[in-house]
Amino acid sequence: MGVRDRIERLFKGPEEFDLTSGGIARPLFFLSLPIVITNLFQTAYNLADTFWLGQYSTDALAAISFAFPMVFLLIALGLGLSVAGSVLVAQYTGAGAEAEAEYAASQTVTFAVLASLLLGAGGYLFVDEFLAVMGASADVLPMATGYMEIISLGLFSMFGFAVFVSLMRGYGDTVTPMLVMFGSVVLNIVIDPFLIFGWGPFPALGIEGAAIATVFSRALAFAVGLAVMFRGTRGVRISLRDMAPDLTYLRRLARIGIPASVEGTGRALSMNLLLLIVAFFPDTVVAGYGIGTRVFSVVFLPAIAVARGVETMTGQNIGAGEPDRAERAAGLAAKTLFFVLTGVGVVAWVFAVPIVGVFTTDPAVVDAAATFVRYVALTFGFMGVMRAYTGSFRGAGETLTAAALSVVMLGLVRFPIAWVASGWVGETGIWLSFAVSNVLGALVAYAWYRRGGWRGGDLTRERVDVEDAAIEGPSTDG
Repeated sequence: MGVRDRIERLFKGPEEFDLTSGGIARPLFFLSLPIVITNLFQTAYNLADTFWLGQYSTDALAAISFAFPMVFLLIALGLGLSVAGSVLVAQYTGAGAEAEAEYAASQTVTFAVLASLLLGAGGYLFVDEFLAVMGASADVLPMATGYMEIISLGLFSMFGFAVFVSLMRGYGDTVTPMLVMFGSVVLNIVIDPFLIFGWGPFPALGIEGAAIATVFSRALAFAVGLAVMFRGTRGVRISLRDMAPDLTYLRRLARIGIPASVEGTGRALSMNLLLLIVAFFPDTVVAGYGIGTRVFSVVFLPAIAVARGVETMTGQNIGAGEPDRAERAAGLAAKTLFFVLTGVGVVAWVFAVPIVGVFTTDPAVVDAAATFVRYVALTFGFMGVMRAYTGSFRGAGETLTAAALSVVMLGLVRFPIAWVASGWVGETGIWLSFAVSNVLGALVAYAWYRRGGWRGGDLTRERVDVEDAAIEGPSTDG
């Protein structure tokens, strides 16, 4: 069997499996595997920056530790639009309402681009004030500011590609975004060191070079994503006719999306609030915190991917009138993630030092990051459980419930524990807050799901308030 045949057997598109009938494990696997790889490529952006900047200087590594939460916050504020679009596309696809799925996708792209331009402008204007409040030191602040100014100006491309991935996933196509992301990541990794260190004809731009590489490669990926959706030969289709801003539809997107933005913003604010505490410690601890969170971002790739798969399966099965099948998918995902991530946590606990040593050679930073990883590693499985159930909540349109769980875990558990415990046992208190919140978050999510808090979210029963001509059939515009 050739390489191409193996790839085709491993990655199957939505035309080769049915999310609304038959077995559950097989379609969930084929839906989630490309998401794992796509998210791995997504994380590669940050890991490449972390690796090269770690070779550049410790201050640059600390600077990106402050900048990354701000990037996360800006994207999280607009995240709700992509979640709303994905949920609507999934439920309409499951219900067989192709024209309405296409209209939902087109409107989502329009308002996502507008929102990202506004958020990017705000990030650019207030980056100094934000980073100063976060407690960045005088050595770190100028570098973090330069990085964030470039990222803010290019936010539309980063957020636009995320919307493309979400809409294609709602349709059930997770392979196409994976392939587009692969090309973008390869480009980013190749040009990163040239712009950071000034290799060849390029000037040495330091941390700003890393930002330029990220924005440029993501902009190219977004352009390819738009071309794919306009053609409509793979996944969901969009059209210029359906992209004229519809304020009535915006209210519909906002009703679903605002709670999802609250959930994402809550996660981002948690990272930023924790940085307020971390900033009281030396730059080596700040850098160790940054490395630790990036290690976790890799570890949780399967959990995030399966949660997105559950979100799509829940949406399509609710649209198809199969809620019990959606519930079985969430249960299977939660059990699988618990055992798999617990095993990964054991490995991370044992090999914490060599894992974090990939990113830096500074002994003090290695010690801080390895300690962080070891405190959290054995709770990885609980985070997987929470991700699986919140994914099902989102797929059912119950984004408010998912947001409430996130706010409780991060705002009412993690941050207070970190604040109080760090005063008693130093940075160890911060590490403990992650472990405790992971366990409690899983228990609360499971209990709420078992109470049936995810049912009743069939959005396909609520028709879009637009002119009939816009939704009677698929658009023929390019």
